[in-house]
Amino acid sequence: MTDEPRIPFDYEVLYEDAGIIVIDKPHFLATTPRGMWYRQTALIRLRERYGEPAITPAHRLDRLTAGVVVFVRDPALRGAYQTLFQEHRATKVYECLAPSRPIRRPRYGTVERLEAPRVFPLRRRSHITKLRGVLQAFEEPGAVNAETVIELGRWRDGGAAASAGKPGAPAGGLRPYTLHPRTGKTHQLRVHMNSLGLPIAGDDFYPSIVERQYDDFSQPLELVARSLRFVDPVSGEERRFVSRVPLGDGV
Repeated sequence: MTDEPRIPFDYEVLYEDAGIIVIDKPHFLATTPRGMWYRQTALIRLRERYGEPAITPAHRLDRLTAGVVVFVRDPALRGAYQTLFQEHRATKVYECLAPSRPIRRPRYGTVERLEAPRVFPLRRRSHITKLRGVLQAFEEPGAVNAETVIELGRWRDGGAAASAGKPGAPAGGLRPYTLHPRTGKTHQLRVHMNSLGLPIAGDDFYPSIVERQYDDFSQPLELVARSLRFVDPVSGEERRFVSRVPLGDGV
């Protein structure tokens, strides 16, 4: 792995104690080793930084998705924190940039307007399948296994619209959305947004696969795991962590 390309972005540590380390992961940095990436992953960087080979992720984010990730440093606590995420007892909120236009009726699943007649917020429910070895996940008929609540978001300070002097206004035909996943299927948010005709900006899988060089960092996926909230299974304390990764730098 001596010739492994370097990812020129690093994480920020948001919190740490004797049991866990919480980081703000940048776009393009994988959570754990996979494919051509080993040392250039958040996990190996953390192990090398702290000299603790037992550090393990409690959950994962896709390489192209930025935001809050929890790692467990005490092996005795792995089960408690990993179970927290496996049982969906952590509340996750994501933010993304996607087209500002009317939604499309998806082929499969349902769309429920939660404050009719307004389009947003809405609840998107469907059956998502991800086959091993196939890059894209897809929707098909079947029992619902994926649910996302989608609402209109707002531009944060420093976002593309704000820097253009137009807070709250679409920039380049894009606008922010806030996503609340109720389940955790692979690529769920990307699939659900694309099914509505609102593919997330910078997505090289949906609606179609775009091949990019491994060192092309010009178009990040405009998707951030913005906040994470849970009751600590060890201390019983309420925990909340917020990502500072901006949206809009790649548009």
